[in-house]
Amino acid sequence: MAREIVFASEWDDRRAEWRGDAEKQAALRNDSATRVLPVWRGRPLIAGADEARLAWLSPGDRVLDDADPAWLFLGEHDGAARFAADLSSWVPAGMDEAAMAAFFDPTEYTHPDLPSDHRFADLRGLMTRLDGVDAAMGSTARALFNWHGSHRFCSRCGARSESAEAGWQRVCPTCRAVHFPRTDPVVIMMIERNGRVLLGRSPGWVEGMYSALAGFVEPGEALEAAVRREVFEETSVRVGRVAYVASQPWPWPNSLMLGCMGEALSDEIVLDHELEAAIWVTRDELAQAMAGEHPVIRRPRNGAIAQELMARWLAGEIGFASGKGKGDGNAG
Repeated sequence: MAREIVFASEWDDRRAEWRGDAEKQAALRNDSATRVLPVWRGRPLIAGADEARLAWLSPGDRVLDDADPAWLFLGEHDGAARFAADLSSWVPAGMDEAAMAAFFDPTEYTHPDLPSDHRFADLRGLMTRLDGVDAAMGSTARALFNWHGSHRFCSRCGARSESAEAGWQRVCPTCRAVHFPRTDPVVIMMIERNGRVLLGRSPGWVEGMYSALAGFVEPGEALEAAVRREVFEETSVRVGRVAYVASQPWPWPNSLMLGCMGEALSDEIVLDHELEAAIWVTRDELAQAMAGEHPVIRRPRNGAIAQELMARWLAGEIGFASGKGKGDGNAG
């Protein structure tokens, strides 16, 4: 049985029909039952220790006095409207800018006006500890704030744009162009041949870490074509059949990971500049790596779709050799 993929859960209702209703939005923001998730520099507010959860505040909480007034409306869940508010202007004591710029910063920041178990934490370290809906809502908030932060100016005329539709659009007040949140499709694929799968590692990764090959889908390119092109560009391995398996929203910064299986038509690996190494791995070797027992190969980070693809292949749930190459839906 396939496991639920991190960040892919659905909450009760996104209520898209309420986004452009100014009166409705104002009423929800003043409703004491509404809940607001503060997000500081991409880090959601978390409560609890062993069982971490998103920490939702009431709209009148004084912590939100420092938030950007353009809250994001996430929808409705458990009978309450849900918003996210950007608290990035707040500067905590002891903030380490250099550490925050790293791939993963485990530092957690507490706010003086909140309980001691409340802190702003990086989603990378929390994603497998959060409830599925919490992880999905935190990921969505982060992705939307990423987009607003990198699209402050109109791409048509260059004027500063403004948040609209409760955070789901930006509108240029000068030329009236409407801009929608950006999501970049990325194919990530398990390539199979003769009972082995192809894994690669990029320069700068933790020693021993290998993962499924991945790459951005180019304009005018079909999903299966992107799989074949990326694998050939990075390793010179030719791919024939391609099958879609599952997807994962990935907010670093704004991607949609499209998990696929691919059937290799050749074995020889010739690396390009993007990869440091690529290897064919047997089922037994992958099982060792997933168990943390392989002498060389380390598995991908918990929660990443690459690890899910590996687990499903090991379990015989996906793969052309097992006759289940179509995965959850066929891409070609």
